Amino acid sequence: MKTIGVIGLGIIGSVWARHYHAAGVLAGAWNRTPPADFPKLLPTPQAVASAAEVIQIVIADPPAVRAILALLKPVLGPGKVVIQSSTIDPGSSAEFRDLVTATGARYLEAPFTGSKPAAEARKTVFFLGGEAALVAEMEPVLALISETRLHIGDHRQATTIKLAMNLNIAAQMQALSEALTLARRAGISDDVFFGALKRNVSYSGLAPLKEPKLRTGDYAPQFSVKHMLKDMRLAAGFSGAENFPLLDSVRDCLAAAERAGHGDEDFSVLLKMLDRQG
Repeated sequence: MKTIGVIGLGIIGSVWARHYHAAGVLAGAWNRTPPADFPKLLPTPQAVASAAEVIQIVIADPPAVRAILALLKPVLGPGKVVIQSSTIDPGSSAEFRDLVTATGARYLEAPFTGSKPAAEARKTVFFLGGEAALVAEMEPVLALISETRLHIGDHRQATTIKLAMNLNIAAQMQALSEALTLARRAGISDDVFFGALKRNVSYSGLAPLKEPKLRTGDYAPQFSVKHMLKDMRLAAGFSGAENFPLLDSVRDCLAAAERAGHGDEDFSVLLKMLDRQG
């Protein structure tokens, strides 16, 4: 089993790093704001990349990844693999792949789906983009933290399907919030609403995941507004996406939530925005 280092210890990265540590393969971990008492914490991203054979990056956005790779470039080379798990766009993926492979290291695009509860239960699903041989080589490593690894195609296609999945999730969240608000305003209880929804063709995995939050108004982040908004902005940058009315609408709703001070809360706070409007 190869050793791995994790760069980015946010909601998901910290969970993955602990899983790797439990499996005995974590060589190092780094975060811009170091968490207290975290296993194998190292002082710099370069120290992590030097210590590990595989470096997994899970941070905020393309500019953040670009900055990290600029730091890592001097210590990358043959024998190193960069697994890029931040949600980025295809153009950035091509740029980052070229930068990494120019050093002699290898690059695997590996965005994922599954929020904090999925990560904790090792239920993450990876969308992998890269050569089949590299996908197969990284299978034992990624199997330590995930349930499913899907080889989507190349690096550009992996980033595209991740943004497509998040567009679908964001649209469902807004629709679920509006449907629940409509029912509540008619005096229908949450028990009746969710009981009916479970027997409706529109019931999806998002509903049971977010039902407790919607019922109680607990918006502690599983997937934050600011990150979903970033993803919708990346999706809107695709050629032809300017004609996607639902993408425009949900992006505007998320932007309004961020302006209202909810950027660090779970994106199910879209329900709260409707309550405020009402």
